[in-house]
Amino acid sequence: MTHSTRIVSALALLLLAGCSSDSEQQATQLRPLAVKEQVSSIIKKDGGYVVNWAGVLTNSNPWHFGEHVVATVIAKDAAGKEVVRLEQPLDAVPPAGSLPFSGEVVAAERPSQVSIDYRPAEWRLAGRIVSAFQPFPISDVMTVRRDDGYLVVGYVGTPYRLPAGSLAVTALLRDRDGKLLGGGSTFVDNVRSDGTRRFVMHIESVQDTSKIAKAEVAARTWGSSSRPYEQLALGGSLPARVVKPTTPAFAKDRGRQGMVAEGEARQ
Repeated sequence: MTHSTRIVSALALLLLAGCSSDSEQQATQLRPLAVKEQVSSIIKKDGGYVVNWAGVLTNSNPWHFGEHVVATVIAKDAAGKEVVRLEQPLDAVPPAGSLPFSGEVVAAERPSQVSIDYRPAEWRLAGRIVSAFQPFPISDVMTVRRDDGYLVVGYVGTPYRLPAGSLAVTALLRDRDGKLLGGGSTFVDNVRSDGTRRFVMHIESVQDTSKIAKAEVAARTWGSSSRPYEQLALGGSLPARVVKPTTPAFAKDRGRQGMVAEGEARQ
């Protein structure tokens, strides 16, 4: 090996060491996703026992998406035997944002306890600032309490120019004090800027629907990767809709009322 080759090799090793140390330092500085709240319930239904869970994960990192998060749901019977083990891939959590989620499964045997663990997120640097990742507007939400569950109906739109291929819509059900009781999710495809799409959720997982006071509905891009959200943000947002005022103009500029020139005040 020549002297120049040894120098190039040493520089390459130093560069790699510097890159790895920078990435390791960045990884240690990122905060893990936090479980803001979660709840689970078990209800006897025809054909088995419905195990439902709902929760909210938060991402306090302002520049990174949390990707490829997996929730592992384990239900055990009174003797400690596992009757349910399910891995649920969760959608990407946006920077400085949150992820409401829910899920359910039917168990043949009666569970007595449910636990949820989360696989640590993989971090991806966002291509835009936080304000570029706007929420998807929810409108005209209607709820109906039924003997066999709780119905949530509404419409979802998009603030982006590009169509959203698939959105996951989640409803979190809360009591009057804001306590989380359960939730449900559905999917809406091909949401375009020229209209809204209707969603319907029939949630059967809350044992006493009389305790439900409100449904908190949110939509997000579907998938464990941040790519769908990134593509929408890079495609640009729709301009703000400014509605022409219908009230007559003020007879006098209210911003100038009570203001007197300094010379006039001294006279």
